[in-house]
Amino acid sequence: MDANKFDWSHVLLQQWEWHWDNQIRARLDGLTDDEYFWSPVPDAWSVRPRGTSTAPIQAGTGDYTIDFAIPQPAPAPFTTIAWRLGHVIVGVLAVRNATHFGAPPASYETWEYAGSAAEALDQLRTQLGVWADGVRGLGEEGLRAPAGPGEAFPELSMADLVLHIHRELIHHLSEVSLLRDLYLHANGKEVTR
Repeated sequence: MDANKFDWSHVLLQQWEWHWDNQIRARLDGLTDDEYFWSPVPDAWSVRPRGTSTAPIQAGTGDYTIDFAIPQPAPAPFTTIAWRLGHVIVGVLAVRNATHFGAPPASYETWEYAGSAAEALDQLRTQLGVWADGVRGLGEEGLRAPAGPGEAFPELSMADLVLHIHRELIHHLSEVSLLRDLYLHANGKEVTR
């Protein structure tokens, strides 16, 4: 294969898309609101109706807010599926989509968090679509460019950022899958996934 014609954007995107198509997407199918908000331990951080949180910071602009603190406590609080999806949708994807791919500005403070599992999954699919289109359009020159301001390591390349985001997606959405299994087992349900 001619290395000068190798489509690195495609290769990097396939890293994520293979996991989404073969491991993660089906694991999110049928996510219920009970699972979405379920807390297996007391005082877990979550997405909650506005005004009901006891977390040091409750961020968001809609009827629901996400729990967090700065600095993060040690040990960090356990987080629900709702919190983990909120983190992936906003902190992992929407902020990067805004910074790098022309999506509307996004932050934990300005996001309208989902009040249902179905709404969260719609937000996730939307942000994943923007991300995939953006990565697809980078090309080799774009992948070599510095990630730039707004990133923790602005001097690293966009390729480094793409790999990092894909690790984050695989990591956190695997946690969501595990929490779904725990929910089913803890509530005496049959696991059929």
